[in-house]
Amino acid sequence: MTILIESIIGCLLFTIIAGGMTYLKPLSMINSYPPAIQEKVLELGIIKNNQKSKSIKSIIKKLIALFILTFIIAFVVYKFNNTNTFIKGFGYSYLLWNIVNWWDALVIDCIWFCHSKRVIIKGTENMKEYKDYLFHIKGGLIGMLYGVPACLLVGLFVLIF
Repeated sequence: MTILIESIIGCLLFTIIAGGMTYLKPLSMINSYPPAIQEKVLELGIIKNNQKSKSIKSIIKKLIALFILTFIIAFVVYKFNNTNTFIKGFGYSYLLWNIVNWWDALVIDCIWFCHSKRVIIKGTENMKEYKDYLFHIKGGLIGMLYGVPACLLVGLFVLIF
């Protein structure tokens, strides 16, 4: 039952944060858009090169967010799941990570992003990449890989607690 509650809370929080930011201000999440859309927006002068997903600034922001997220997840799995070993910390957090990861890829990206007019940036309205489901599925697979080092860090934090 705990995993279900934590999964629902994780998916809701992720939806509020990532979905809300994309809905309210699409350019704030430009680094999550397909590369062709990023390039077109850059070409149109709507963003600068340092706002793209591969910029040093973007990578540093993601690493800081990842570190904070792993600390929070470690605290939650330690406190509420009686997880006190590295393996349990890693395994449990990786399960939660993937539930939220696939919620993002399938629900937020493939269902909402690919069908919402609200996320379309002016000047890119006719781009087919807005409905590129494969991009989002690949993103889900990559997210699973990102989860490994993040959840290894969770396991380490659990040991420290």
